[in-house]
Amino acid sequence: MGAAKRPCAAGDGVRILSEPSPSRRAAQAVDALRHGWPIVAAGAPVLQPVETGFDNMAAETLLISASRAATLKLANQREAAVPGNPVLLRAAEPFDLAAARAVADPSMDLATPLKGPFQALPLTWTEPARAALELARLAGILPAFMVSPEAPGEAQAFDPADLAAFANPERLAIATRARLPVAAFEEAEIVAFRSPDDIREHAALILGRPRSHRAPLVRLHSECLTGDVFGSLKCDCGPQLDGALAAMAEEAQAGGWGVVLYLRQEGRGIGLVNKLRAYRLQDQGFDTIDANTRLGLPEEARDFPVAARMLRLLGVTTTRLMTNNPAKVAAFEAAGVTVAERVPLSLPTGAHNQHYLATKRDRAGHFLP
Repeated sequence: MGAAKRPCAAGDGVRILSEPSPSRRAAQAVDALRHGWPIVAAGAPVLQPVETGFDNMAAETLLISASRAATLKLANQREAAVPGNPVLLRAAEPFDLAAARAVADPSMDLATPLKGPFQALPLTWTEPARAALELARLAGILPAFMVSPEAPGEAQAFDPADLAAFANPERLAIATRARLPVAAFEEAEIVAFRSPDDIREHAALILGRPRSHRAPLVRLHSECLTGDVFGSLKCDCGPQLDGALAAMAEEAQAGGWGVVLYLRQEGRGIGLVNKLRAYRLQDQGFDTIDANTRLGLPEEARDFPVAARMLRLLGVTTTRLMTNNPAKVAAFEAAGVTVAERVPLSLPTGAHNQHYLATKRDRAGHFLP
């Protein structure tokens, strides 16, 4: 028999982490929320995610977003519900998980219309509360927590300042690249990007040969499973992607080149499950912006600096940006990428996406007819 192996020690060249880095701590907090584990910050109570929590949980209070509190008619309790701040919520009886989920998820409001009465309590740990709601968004779950729940288990520590390190686009790097013939243009190349902080891998599709003397036609396209893959008629994402590829193929054939930046930021950054919850709210008559805010989520949560970082890694500093969204132009310019020209992307309106496109135009400021 061979000699028994001994455990690795620091003297063997193994680095012992005495204190996790901010980005590592934030990543661990996001992972904890997806698994249904509690999180905690200094000066704040233990927080158990409502969506992924376990059935034996109960708590006296819930933490919810300001917009969800407004939906529940708590915005007028000014002594506690400061506009824009998260809200600490108490009911006549402690919340079990079923009651907490009914409060947290507005897509269930028609099924559970009788709620409350509720009281908004003073919140003395605002920064940890804001950070917790943002961590929930990054985890793709409802932004709601049971506060100091019974038997929560070991909590993952985080610091509100961790989010800045976690969201640093400069940690994004090229992972690999390969030739990828596509239907629009056979001489295409795909480039994959990865960040140590994020399980989502972004991609760029390059059509034509890069030329330093000619600014590429660039399309920033956020992932839309329902539109890109299933052909959803509720949005214009699939046709936008097809239109961009066709325009770039034409550009490449004329001696230029194009780049589609495909960002894995489903639902404008709120995640697939929350996007589908927003769809349920749209079926109840709310537009895309109101649906997001009723969920307690931002109407726009995409990380545009990541797209700018992708372009810089490809050696692109000047673009002809194909977009109807002025916010994308402003975001690129703010991140140091010059937009030499905004190229409109015109598509026909369908019976199912008229209201969606009107909301883009009238409320989000998109340049649409």
